[in-house]
Amino acid sequence: MQVTVKYFASIRETLGKASEQRETTATTLAGLRDELLASGPVYDCLGRGRAVRMALGQVMSDEAALLSPGCEVAFFPPVTGG
Repeated sequence: MQVTVKYFASIRETLGKASEQRETTATTLAGLRDELLASGPVYDCLGRGRAVRMALGQVMSDEAALLSPGCEVAFFPPVTGG
């Protein structure tokens, strides 16, 4: 299925792109993250040991969230404000 993946803040800077259309066989956010990590070392910024937040359809989600065709996934680092 095809999904839209968006990247924000330092992740966007590391990858050098704000978004991409991605063909995936993953059914969950965890599976998509694993596919991205397997795509090459540039995606190491999404590694399991790193603090990465995820959203599915603009709703904060955990790795068990189910993907659907055409969905929008976002990866971003935790942010603080004051």
